[in-house]
Amino acid sequence: MAEIVWSETALSDLDAIADYIALDKPSAAKELVQRVFAHVDQLQDQPKSGSIPPELKKTKYRQVVEPPCRVFYRYDGHCVYILYVMRSERLLRKHMLAKRDK
Repeated sequence: MAEIVWSETALSDLDAIADYIALDKPSAAKELVQRVFAHVDQLQDQPKSGSIPPELKKTKYRQVVEPPCRVFYRYDGHCVYILYVMRSERLLRKHMLAKRDK
């Protein structure tokens, strides 16, 4: 079973997305956060189940998608490191992940 490790910046990303949604519908923001955490928790048992982001061919990064979010992570054989959460309509740039993966 893999350990899930959330970076502070990834938690801040998710919080910012939820805050924006909560402006119109607080209950939807709460449900989104619960869905994202539930989806990420599944990585404990199947850490390689996420897809490779289409913008990044041949990469060590993977993603899980819980609309409207994409959650990017890296698995090192023991831990799943959650690095970045972004809105799904945005395009990912490799440098966005690389600067958070230290």
